Amino acid sequence: MGWEDGRARTVLRAIFDAAVAAADPRHVLAGYLPEKPAGRCIVVGAGKASALMAAALEEAWPDIELGGLVVTRYGHATPTRRIEIMEASHPVPDANSETAARRMLALVQGLGPGDLVLALISGGGSALLALPAAGLTLADKQAVNRGLLASGATITEMNAVRKHLSGIKGGRLAAAAAPARVVTLAISDVPGDDPAVIASGPTVPDPTTLAEARELMARYRLDTTPLAHGTETPKPGSLDHAEFRLIATPTMALQAAAEAARAHGLAPLILGDALEGESREMGTVMAGIARSTRAHGHPLAPPALLLSGGETTVTIGSGSAGRGGRNTEFLLGLAVALQGAPGIWAVAGDTDGIDGTEDAAGALVTPDTLARAREAGIDPRGLLDAHDSYRLFAAIGDLVRTGPTLTNVNDVRAILVS
Repeated sequence: MGWEDGRARTVLRAIFDAAVAAADPRHVLAGYLPEKPAGRCIVVGAGKASALMAAALEEAWPDIELGGLVVTRYGHATPTRRIEIMEASHPVPDANSETAARRMLALVQGLGPGDLVLALISGGGSALLALPAAGLTLADKQAVNRGLLASGATITEMNAVRKHLSGIKGGRLAAAAAPARVVTLAISDVPGDDPAVIASGPTVPDPTTLAEARELMARYRLDTTPLAHGTETPKPGSLDHAEFRLIATPTMALQAAAEAARAHGLAPLILGDALEGESREMGTVMAGIARSTRAHGHPLAPPALLLSGGETTVTIGSGSAGRGGRNTEFLLGLAVALQGAPGIWAVAGDTDGIDGTEDAAGALVTPDTLARAREAGIDPRGLLDAHDSYRLFAAIGDLVRTGPTLTNVNDVRAILVS
């Protein structure tokens, strides 16, 4: 069976959906639970997947008295019976982010060595769990977040700064729970699955330093004044009462996508789960690999699927930016570089269902993407330069909308070469 537009679109969407399903807490969480505690079990957590993780925990442990609080993004709550769910703002924290952090610190106070704290952590937790360090206000943290988001800093760099301005991140939540046992169940959305970076590691020792945070802020020409109130975090070798378990990762999602590709007669190649860099430039690079695959059978012979994950960045200059996230910017960069090359389709999206701050997970690119955009009176290069990629894909009807998926293993990019 040959490859035509309708089939390629259907298969790419099925592959993206398979990647998301592989990170669903309802499918994976129960297999990573520790032994049931003899004492109390307090549940805390933060992230876009934390509410669904709490629901999965309640289902797995119906016979354990559970209490506690998790905070997720607005619109990401799910029904629970024993664990309270709060919602807060992402990617810039709000008052609920601070309230949730203060309440969680209070919940883990006064526990004993026979008690268990289960921390349910996923991507997005850095903004959703925002407790300003002494001497700082929520407004200070909001300003730092906005600056970092527009700077082009990687997620690892952003979280290194956030931890040193926080009263709960960088291991401080686990420190407050001692001597109770702390077991973190985490869904990774960061390159390399570094526990200290996922949601800024509220239960994990932090290897970064306050001096490094200052250097990062200076490198991106951001105001370093807030770091005058920063403090050092618990360092590796501390927090012996805390344990960390990854239950879903970008690699697991890409492996599920590869399996789905094989089922559709495609040869998959995973190029990496932690690719970083400017989104539009990544699009140019991937276009070159796709062209080589189609023309020369390198790095593999078609029909093939090129898979990658990780978190690219969009650096906003001094001018005003349009609408779009890193995935639609990647795809527009890819389309511009391909210039309508035949036999190449692509999908890219954030597995949490929200690309940046938009209402779509990502979008699709087809061989006629640019032609259809120009027929609609749109200048693709102009929108790429204006960081206005959402407008192009909305105009031609190629946004991918999933709604909140209630999980988050970062971005999945798939390029089909026939």
